[in-house]
Amino acid sequence: MRIILQRVQEASVTIEEKINAQIGQGLLLLIGIEKEDLQEDIDWLCKKVLDLRIFSDDEGKMNRSVRDVEGDIIVVSQFTLHANIKKGTRPSFIKAARPEIAIPLYENFVQTIENSLGKKIGTGKFGADMNVALINDGPVTIILDSKNRSY
Repeated sequence: MRIILQRVQEASVTIEEKINAQIGQGLLLLIGIEKEDLQEDIDWLCKKVLDLRIFSDDEGKMNRSVRDVEGDIIVVSQFTLHANIKKGTRPSFIKAARPEIAIPLYENFVQTIENSLGKKIGTGKFGADMNVALINDGPVTIILDSKNRSY
């Protein structure tokens, strides 16, 4: 499972010209799910996302988590995070999980974040054509991969 995490001043997801989710300060998470992903991937990523100290404290140092600043979160599914471009110029998405596997994992990820954070979060709609808007704060953008936990 891969996540592109972006610290935002604000973010929104629009589907069919209607705002599906909108937040102020917090995190925008783009999440790509692989065929091999399991609950342990969800648990590790949720803990990492919620505990990352990437928000500024009173001295301007990154010492606060999204929980500490009572920030909001939007999670958007994005199978293209598993694009393979080793051969040619057309991406292959062979590693991305099919909907019957990905949807329950995506929903479980969202539920796990909500339970840990103690409040509802915003989402996109799995498989929908979405427009994602954000003001990246910093900019701070971090890549997390549950299959590569060395960083």
